[in-house]
Amino acid sequence: MATKVHVGMETEMNGNGRNGVPEMVKNSWKKRLLDFSGKMKRFTGCLWRTIWKAGREDPRRIIHAFKVGLCLTLVSLLYLIEPLFKSFGTSAIWAVMTVVVVLEFTAGATLCKGLNRGLGTVLAGSLAFLINYIATRSESVVRAVFIGAAVFLIGTAATYMRFFPYIKKNYDYGVVIFLLTFNLITVSSYRVENVLQIVHDRFYAISIGCAICLFMSLLVFPIWSGEDLHNSTVGKLEGLAKSIEACVNEYFNDPEIKENQDKSSEDPIYKGYKAVLDSKSMDETLALYASWEPRHSRHCYRFPWQQYVKVGAVLRQFGYTVVALHGCLQTEIQTPRSVRARFKDPCIRLAGEVTKALMELANSIRRRRHCSPEILSDHLHEALQDLDTAIKSQPRLFLGSKKNQTTSNMLALAAAHAARYKQEKDHGVLLASVKTESSAFLELKRKRLGREEAKENERKALRPQLSKIAITSLEFSEALPFAAFASLLVEIVARLDHVIEEVEELGRIACYKEFNPDDDDNISVTCKRPPVDVTKNQLPSHAF
Repeated sequence: MATKVHVGMETEMNGNGRNGVPEMVKNSWKKRLLDFSGKMKRFTGCLWRTIWKAGREDPRRIIHAFKVGLCLTLVSLLYLIEPLFKSFGTSAIWAVMTVVVVLEFTAGATLCKGLNRGLGTVLAGSLAFLINYIATRSESVVRAVFIGAAVFLIGTAATYMRFFPYIKKNYDYGVVIFLLTFNLITVSSYRVENVLQIVHDRFYAISIGCAICLFMSLLVFPIWSGEDLHNSTVGKLEGLAKSIEACVNEYFNDPEIKENQDKSSEDPIYKGYKAVLDSKSMDETLALYASWEPRHSRHCYRFPWQQYVKVGAVLRQFGYTVVALHGCLQTEIQTPRSVRARFKDPCIRLAGEVTKALMELANSIRRRRHCSPEILSDHLHEALQDLDTAIKSQPRLFLGSKKNQTTSNMLALAAAHAARYKQEKDHGVLLASVKTESSAFLELKRKRLGREEAKENERKALRPQLSKIAITSLEFSEALPFAAFASLLVEIVARLDHVIEEVEELGRIACYKEFNPDDDDNISVTCKRPPVDVTKNQLPSHAF
């Protein structure tokens, strides 16, 4: 009987082992498959959102991608079509390399790299043939020494020339191609007999690649660097205007509204002036590429790319003041809301006039016309006078009528803290002196450690607290932060004059049309795209 029971239990356990374990394994695999499918769905969704966002920000990226694909298909025909392959041979690969390297997002960048590559190839080939012609007149050993010396001298001289500012700015890529082509031809001519035919095929392949790139960039949906620089300048003016308006409104708004705005979206103030502060390198690059572009405007005026760089420099100086104005919103000591409310209207009016002037400058550049005469009207001066009158009407906030009493209170407060600390220190020493030697020794040791900790805590906590108490006890401390804010507003108005001067100079050089009030009366509703960040359209360049 016991044997049967034991056998039955063993059979039941074996049955659970055969049915339970596969069930657990099956559930585990099912869970893994569900997790994997969830990850794939999230990855696919993230990938699609990235693709959609890149094309929606600037649809020209899609056009550029199709142009590159079409150019690569055309140069691949040198390999795919039999008669063309017989003419070029393996040198056709240089046409593919040329398209990959030369074709850039804008026409100016493509022209710069394409002409640099062509010029470098022609000069290197001519000089290499001259070196080869002289070297063939000598014996084998002398020829090798001559070629080595020529490579050393030409390589050293060409590399040193890359440090010249003008060469580095305009022809650095051409010098690199010159070095590559010269060394390939000169060194290979020592071993290869038919080097002339190789160079001939390679030169024609590179020429075909450059021609296709230039055709696509200049004639098929061209993208101009000058237009990008133009639109970037407009966007920077509008961004600064929005930053100033948002900064002043936030300074006088209720703190609860500010917290809700911070949670809902990113800081619009920082977003407005960030593009201006980071624009130096991009402005210079776009201006360089714009200098290579042909005159493509309706009246064939030369693009004043250098003046756009000057406008960008003035806007950066203007932006530094906006950054300082934004910093007033984040200082440790703030002016009370009741004090700010006394100056709210004149400050908002002054900021509104500055914003209106910046937006008018942006519209004048966008429409390529001179500024409205109202930008130089008396409204800005009247807003300044209103702010000055409001500040003069509150002299007690900025001058203080109880200066001596405030100073004595501040000194008495600091003396009270020092006396309290000294009293605690002396009291500890007196208590230790009345104890026995053994207990006094332990007590002194404990007190010494306690005093060291107290000193450390005093350095970290008490002194900053004392300094903050002393600062806030000053009678003018509540008005001092607002005085800094108001002075920065006035500084913004002063720097606005320099911006207006540079924009007017830009309009004069670019031959902008005269201002016509009827143009602004004709209001049309259009779907306006947000400004494009041109920095994201500049792909990294590669040498070969």
